[in-house]
Amino acid sequence: MEKALPSSTKVVVIGGGVAGCSVAYHLAKFGWKDTILLERDQLTSGTTWHAAGLVGQLGATATITKLRKYSLNLYKELEKKTELSTGLKQNGAITVASSKERLQELLRQATSAQLFDVNVEVLDKKKIKDLYPVINDQDILGGVYMPEDGQADPVGVTNVLAKAARLEGVKIFEKTPVTKILVKNNRITGVETVNGKIDCEYVVLATGMWSRQIGEDIGVSVPLYPNEHFYIITEPMNDLPKDLPVLRDYNDCLYLKEDAGKILVGIFEPGAKNAFKEKGIVPNDFSFGEFPDDFDHFEPYLEKSFKRLPILENAGIRKFFSGPESFTPDTQYLLGETPEVANLFTCCGFNSIGIASSGGAGRVTAEWMINGYMNEDLYSLDIKRFQKFHSSKKFIMNRVTETLGDLYGMHWPYKQHETSRNQKLLPYHNDLKNAGACFGQSGEYERPMWFALNNIKPEYHYSFNYQNWYPSVEYECKNTIENVGLFELSPFSKYEIKGEKAYEELQRLCTANIKNEIGKCTYTHMLNEGAGIETDLTVVCIDKNHFRIISSAAVRTHDKAHILKYLSPDVEFKDVTDDIICLGVFGPKSRDLLSKLINQDLSNDNFKFGTSKNLKIGSVNVWTQRLSYVGELGYELYINKDKGKEIYDLIVNTGKDFKLSHCGSHAMDIMRMESGFLHWGHDISPEENQYQAGLNFAISFKKPFNFIGKEQLQKIKDEKLDKRFAMFVLKKSEPGNPLLLHEEPIYLNDNIIGKTTSGNYSFNYDKNLSFGYIKSDISNEKLKDKNIFIEIEKKKYQAEILLNPLKQANFKNI
Repeated sequence: MEKALPSSTKVVVIGGGVAGCSVAYHLAKFGWKDTILLERDQLTSGTTWHAAGLVGQLGATATITKLRKYSLNLYKELEKKTELSTGLKQNGAITVASSKERLQELLRQATSAQLFDVNVEVLDKKKIKDLYPVINDQDILGGVYMPEDGQADPVGVTNVLAKAARLEGVKIFEKTPVTKILVKNNRITGVETVNGKIDCEYVVLATGMWSRQIGEDIGVSVPLYPNEHFYIITEPMNDLPKDLPVLRDYNDCLYLKEDAGKILVGIFEPGAKNAFKEKGIVPNDFSFGEFPDDFDHFEPYLEKSFKRLPILENAGIRKFFSGPESFTPDTQYLLGETPEVANLFTCCGFNSIGIASSGGAGRVTAEWMINGYMNEDLYSLDIKRFQKFHSSKKFIMNRVTETLGDLYGMHWPYKQHETSRNQKLLPYHNDLKNAGACFGQSGEYERPMWFALNNIKPEYHYSFNYQNWYPSVEYECKNTIENVGLFELSPFSKYEIKGEKAYEELQRLCTANIKNEIGKCTYTHMLNEGAGIETDLTVVCIDKNHFRIISSAAVRTHDKAHILKYLSPDVEFKDVTDDIICLGVFGPKSRDLLSKLINQDLSNDNFKFGTSKNLKIGSVNVWTQRLSYVGELGYELYINKDKGKEIYDLIVNTGKDFKLSHCGSHAMDIMRMESGFLHWGHDISPEENQYQAGLNFAISFKKPFNFIGKEQLQKIKDEKLDKRFAMFVLKKSEPGNPLLLHEEPIYLNDNIIGKTTSGNYSFNYDKNLSFGYIKSDISNEKLKDKNIFIEIEKKKYQAEILLNPLKQANFKNI
């Protein structure tokens, strides 16, 4: 153990669990040798020590699967390098399905796993019984088997990572609590510890369940909170077969592992129990801690384990364990730089799968820090996907009682959380509700996803096939192209930039040539230094030296952080998302409808596509933009919040004469795909550049400004594309059969050439529609005559590549 605490270093990693040791190792391995790890007590003393130690590769998303596969390979490699044991035992893992829907989910995950060469075998009932002879398979329909998965000793894994880090030059200090993180001008400057101050450039919060309150002390939002996690360990059983695979039974909320003749039975159950509920604070001195038994809570699941493994009924219980594990609002990790403080990174929020995740999470955290950006699609794990309210005790303590159970719950498409809802309501929320809205949570807002017809109850009936909202959305899509649809767009992220340097700053941030003329709108991207697409947005010139940036609802924190990272302090920046209501009026009758409300000429000659102006509706000034994300004639209306209800009422009442329909987010998503419009977070991300995405029309190399990423983009311009965006339809199309989503392999004959990024059913064209990226030297024109397939649930469906979007409407010139 190190003795003298240095006075300065490049990086301080706070937290000596498996995640902190992984980050420290990777930082030093990749060249940042000047890294220190500080642990308040002993390595693993937080929650790592009591982890079940499952090392599984197959995750609910392709991103998670990729990181977990890396973790497994890393632990095997470092065992040899350090000559220490991780306790890794690759005895395989089986996940069983006792319902048709669960088997569908497992088959989807197994299909996606092929994209990363993860070995997953689909099992029938007989094969499950062969691999796990003591299982009761009466209700089992099938399952999946990962032969290279297994289990490891959490303390052993951490010690291996710690030794590997030391071999690379990392200094590790135990019994060194950090008492304060030092910040100046919103940037890390150092840390104070009980043993002295350390100046540093970067800090990594690998502090697990303490992360939320540590962040709160310096104004940083880290949305996680611990629940009580339960497992039991049996007495040794003489008739238990040795080296059984790890068994997961999601429908019964169970995981079971054999170890030295004993069985560990653990649960991830709905209606979880908050830890430290009375004060909502994790004690700083909670080390190697446990909670009192709560057998009443655990017993129903113990009964289920007896049903699944009858051999357990007569086994004695050697250990009943209850300890804390932290969970996030969506059961995904918290990685990346915090939006509030520069050079403060998080590597936490592993939702009880930290052993399987930390190897990969440590790698990407180190790369993110060293490069200053990531050219992988990690947005689903980026802490900047959340907003400030997500870390409030009121929100997070309620939400995590649901998300612990979500870990083993059904990962339904389009699933909405039930807890911590109604955080922010629109001024006309009750009107939308009365119109039949089924709401989803979009950032802080309740936003209509679809509108129920014929007084049907507006609620989801989840499925991996036909969606119960299809009839509603079919009507919404068809009515929008025939008449006019009203879309609720208020959660759109909206920022305003003012000042004499506003224009040149935007030119430096954006790839397109920003129009510096009042009323002009510019579609553009912002890149990182590696030319990866960081934002997808519209810039509108509102007035002289005054611009508004409009982006999608889900990226409010992310896009704001990217802009502020590069924006000159001489320019005024303001987030106006909550100040302005936005309504979309789209469809061939949209102009006629608005003309009844506005005493102005809205003809194409007088109000061209891509322009905007202040118009009066009644007595209210409404900033009106002629833009459309659904590929129809239409307008976006930006209204001060206090006037939102008044304008909404006027549009709805006047719209009756034009067969106006309320329309939700599902209809918008389908129609943007029909028009060939891409969506950031699905079809574009920092993993893609504009050439790969077919969006190079939004690049201006001629403008007299060096925009961020330009140098790298110019190199890419002259290189052969290693992948390209493509659109597909299935040759045999019917709604929900199959349900196209994303992360599905795309085949040319028998070879995987790409993966899907978005999927939906087009009711206007009666087609199963999919977007994705392919790697092929064959042109799209020639691929039209080839055998293309998209694989869903281990079944290949014949597809056809599209040379143009399904919709070829001339809506810009109408």
